[in-house]
Amino acid sequence: MQILFVSLGCDKNLVDSEEMLSLLKEKGYQITDDEEEADVIVINTCCFIHDAKEESIDTIIEMGKYRLSGKAKALIVTGCLAQRYRDEILTEMPEVDAVLGTASYDDIIEAVERVLKGEKYTSFRPVDRLVDTGGGRVITTGGSYEYLKIAEGCAKHCTYCVIPKIRGNYRSIPMERLIESAREMARQGVKELIVIAQETTIYGTDLYGEKSLHILLKKLCEINGLVWIRLLYCYPEEIYPELIDTIASEPKICHYLDLPIQHCSDPVLKRMGRKTSKADLERIITDIREKIPDMVIRTTLITGFPGETREDHEQLMQFAADMAFDRLGVFTYSPEEDTPAAAMENQVPEEVKEERKAELMELQQDISLELGNERIGQETLVFIEGKVADENAYVGRTYGDAPGIDGYIFVNTGENLMTGDFVRVRVTGALEYDLIGEIADEYTE
Repeated sequence: MQILFVSLGCDKNLVDSEEMLSLLKEKGYQITDDEEEADVIVINTCCFIHDAKEESIDTIIEMGKYRLSGKAKALIVTGCLAQRYRDEILTEMPEVDAVLGTASYDDIIEAVERVLKGEKYTSFRPVDRLVDTGGGRVITTGGSYEYLKIAEGCAKHCTYCVIPKIRGNYRSIPMERLIESAREMARQGVKELIVIAQETTIYGTDLYGEKSLHILLKKLCEINGLVWIRLLYCYPEEIYPELIDTIASEPKICHYLDLPIQHCSDPVLKRMGRKTSKADLERIITDIREKIPDMVIRTTLITGFPGETREDHEQLMQFAADMAFDRLGVFTYSPEEDTPAAAMENQVPEEVKEERKAELMELQQDISLELGNERIGQETLVFIEGKVADENAYVGRTYGDAPGIDGYIFVNTGENLMTGDFVRVRVTGALEYDLIGEIADEYTE
């Protein structure tokens, strides 16, 4: 019996998919990537913003064709779209045989067994439940890097976000489970561990009564085989001294922080329900850079939030120029139903959102190129990800580049390298978002 698995959305969703795949493999199911060969198709959906929702719906429709006219005997929908729109899926998409909510993905085996018997199946456990599948994972990232999800849900309740409604309140995963999972990944050859959650910085507050991310990081650093440990999704207002001290003192932890700030204008931040001000952000970023001068800071911004004026946007442009972020992603505001922001007055036209996004990205392109040129002549450790076809060159990442969201460094060499190798590279050139380099000397752990 062959199962096709389609995972959409964020890396946190990918972890859920990998846990479901592990449960299925343990039961003897075969995994295929061929729609024509699949007996069962599982789609783990996303609906964080409008585009993600559209992608999920389009994928269900596309895979539904194989369910209705192909070999596939069943179509199962899981994840965020399933949680948020279960009634609509059940009533408007008859090709779907089973729907699982975000806190019910460990019911995937029962879902498969029931639909193969010709039954319809749904499972929607309480959204604040913390799923425990036993820790098994099928690594789908290639094997050299992998994600460690340390918590589920969110308690921030930003006015534009539906995550607390579809993922529940913040729940930290017990530290012993995380350590064992990380050890198993290291045994399987994972060298870079990427620590994720909807918010990583408050890890442990619900379980241990205090912020415990620095404690978890120290324990992860003790695991043999791991070379890099990277942190994503650190809310700036929750950064605390022990965390920065741990990043500074532990050689395995990349000097890389993902700080999603979304805006800098105080009126916009207030309407967003964010817990920071422009002055707070300037202080936090300056403090981090003073304590760890080579820290690479990545952030995300939203343009066109309801009520955003041209003055707010100009302030954001100046802020981005002053802060000179190493990495920057920009999104246009997406009004999501059942969120306070969607009902706010003074919604910004789509063309204005896009214009403001383009202005920010043009500014960031110049900043990124300037920062890249400053690195020419420097040496850096590089994680090799693959070979450039028909060239004596490889694609790699520095400690300042998270997979899938940041840039690359192209390494010119006649040496034979393997994915997952670490080599020391001298930077010889810079593009807008990428670097060019050559081997300086081999790195050995």
